[in-house]
Amino acid sequence: MEFETVIGLEVHAQLLTKSKMYCRCSADYANALPNTHVCPICLGMPGVLPTMNRQAIEYVMMTALALNCEVASYSKFDRKNYPYPDLMKGYQISQYDAPIGLKGWINIQVEGVKKKVGITRVHLEEDVAKMIHHNEGGEPHSLVDVNRAGVPLMEIVGEPDLRSPEEARQYLIKLHSILQYLGVSTGNMEEGSFRCDANISVRPVDSAEFGHKVEVKNMNSFRAVFRAMEYEARRQRIIAEEGKKLVQETRGWVEEEGMTVSQRSKEYAHDYRYFPEPDLPPLNIDRAWVDFIRARLPELPEARRERLVSQYGLPLYDANLLTESRAIAEYFEGCLKLGDASATKAKLVSNWILGEYMRLMKASNTEISDSKVSPQELSRLIDLVQAGNISGTSAKTVFEEMFNTGKPADDIIKQKGLAQITDTHEVEAVIEQVIGNNPQAVMDYRAGKTQSIKFLVGQVMKASKGRINANQAQAWLIKKIEGK
Repeated sequence: MEFETVIGLEVHAQLLTKSKMYCRCSADYANALPNTHVCPICLGMPGVLPTMNRQAIEYVMMTALALNCEVASYSKFDRKNYPYPDLMKGYQISQYDAPIGLKGWINIQVEGVKKKVGITRVHLEEDVAKMIHHNEGGEPHSLVDVNRAGVPLMEIVGEPDLRSPEEARQYLIKLHSILQYLGVSTGNMEEGSFRCDANISVRPVDSAEFGHKVEVKNMNSFRAVFRAMEYEARRQRIIAEEGKKLVQETRGWVEEEGMTVSQRSKEYAHDYRYFPEPDLPPLNIDRAWVDFIRARLPELPEARRERLVSQYGLPLYDANLLTESRAIAEYFEGCLKLGDASATKAKLVSNWILGEYMRLMKASNTEISDSKVSPQELSRLIDLVQAGNISGTSAKTVFEEMFNTGKPADDIIKQKGLAQITDTHEVEAVIEQVIGNNPQAVMDYRAGKTQSIKFLVGQVMKASKGRINANQAQAWLIKKIEGK
């Protein structure tokens, strides 16, 4: 019997608000001392009253609209009850049957095939505290840092429309990109501001019924989601093929071992004993508010990608990569704002960003927003190469120095003596030296082995330290060897 994989993702994203969801404590907990951004409300003290963070609500509305959701005219908050130690008051203020956004969708593309993936709901809740586990001196104990408790947390629940680990990865990448474009979340998976739980099951091909789903947690990268889904789909298929019964459970992904492990039985909705939050009034969202939020939406990745192709003549491949990040897309367009914005210049800028720039950012683990090279300076370097003032080889050396120090290209070229040799006497002297030092290559060329000219051009570039234009070097070599 053949089986197919069914995946639905639940994504949690911390929202970029200044204060927490239900109190005025700072939501910026990353570098704070433990338990310093706390108050009676986020500590869950008796008798306290929460209040709503309007900015968080508007961020969820923005996300819902960007995901093609309906924004509800009526929404409310509920108490979700569970007894884990990272939730001091014993319940989480969340949303259940009346979320802010519902019935949406996004498009993903896998191996050139476009697929529409449904969004069930987009709702708002609060994050929990952070547990810190120690095992010093053989006496294990746990500490609780409440700084994170109460930070606004948006949950995006996807339909079980995904059929492979790669589809799940592309869905996450697309969703992550949209949230960054909106500016509602940092989307940093390593820091936990963008988290994913996956519900996965297998069923016979062409079956209309879903199998017993397993929830997988603890995945903190796109790669981890892909690997966890691959492992879990394989594990479930083996069990199903052996005729054994799968159980609904929660499993954790162990990155070091490349496997999932059972954590607990999976809860059902009734286990949480949802009921309306008595301390918060319902939300009545009128159309004027929705229209106000809609007008503030930025250009989203899909629209920007299509515009880069039509406006600058970029290949679709380049446009896809450039628009995955809003910061990179804005940097690209920043390079074209002050001067030449032709298709030729646009392609050159794209090549530099997707090539040398990406290589150096990856090596230094930095983002383009932290770069010391302004769009204007990268544009200037490209113009210098185009004008023949510096070779492409030398330009890479110059750019790396720009990346590390922030110095302008002109200063580095002057300081390192990398300006292109344009004096014909100097060029001719180097050409004659290379011809004299490589008689065998010259004989090979004269004997019809024209590929040897590339070797000689390389020797010219080496002798001149990349300061002679390669095309010019080849023309001079041919002229001298053929005696023209």
